[in-house]
Amino acid sequence: MEIAKRLDGKALATKIQQELAEKIATSQAKIGRPPGLAVLMVGDNPASATYVRNKEKACTKVGIASYGRHFPSQTSQAEIEAEIEKLNQNDRVDGILVQLPLPEHLDAIALLHKIAPDKDADGLHPVNLGKLVREEPGLRSCTPAGVMRLLEEYKIPLIGKQAVVIGRSILVGKPMALMLLEANATVIIAHSSTQDLKTITQNADILVVAVGIPNLITAEMVKPGAVVVDVGINRVTNNSGKSRLVGDIDFAAITNVAEYVTPVPGGVGPMTVAMLLQNTVSSYLRNL
Repeated sequence: MEIAKRLDGKALATKIQQELAEKIATSQAKIGRPPGLAVLMVGDNPASATYVRNKEKACTKVGIASYGRHFPSQTSQAEIEAEIEKLNQNDRVDGILVQLPLPEHLDAIALLHKIAPDKDADGLHPVNLGKLVREEPGLRSCTPAGVMRLLEEYKIPLIGKQAVVIGRSILVGKPMALMLLEANATVIIAHSSTQDLKTITQNADILVVAVGIPNLITAEMVKPGAVVVDVGINRVTNNSGKSRLVGDIDFAAITNVAEYVTPVPGGVGPMTVAMLLQNTVSSYLRNL
């Protein structure tokens, strides 16, 4: 029998989009323009193209103008840096995002550093990460911010709780741990070199998994009544050649142990896009 309740990111993302659409509608007359988001994509990675399309669709839905550009794979570092510089100066653009991964000849970190911190829609500029470390207001990394918003929506208590984050990337793991710490949870970060992972995860009241390995977390690794947040997105193909999206947890088994669990798809993914829109609108509203 399934006992876990779903943390429905899709439903919450829809609610956030409606709130943002209302904010934009009331602010546009005062500011004199809609918010603007520029998504830069280089090359033709099919997964990236899908993500960019989803982001642009979400922008249209809430009333954000898209200033996206799609560059051919061979585009040089200097050309993309020049484009970012132009967008930094463009008063109609509130958020800039470089879609990852990039072709190998490009330096993603250097491009990220070029984005003006107050237009850093992804919340990954060193200035914004520094503000997170210092618990100062700033643009927050979208995926972990989406997880926090989801936990808040379902009124999941964090103060004094044992939280385990598996994964230490700058995109998810590190900012996730900092945000949980800011919410007064006790945080452990585990990663590929962690020994005896099972002992660590079995004590977690909140378990956030972000590593990109299907079925890494099994039912016996989860504390009964825990909250399990699955950030992983993996495409797996069965014997008949059909592919589907799965997370990093054994979802079917864990729903019999956990109190709350996020589905994949429909859990954290939609929240990442919602936070991207929210960051753009936050930058836009500073014009008031």
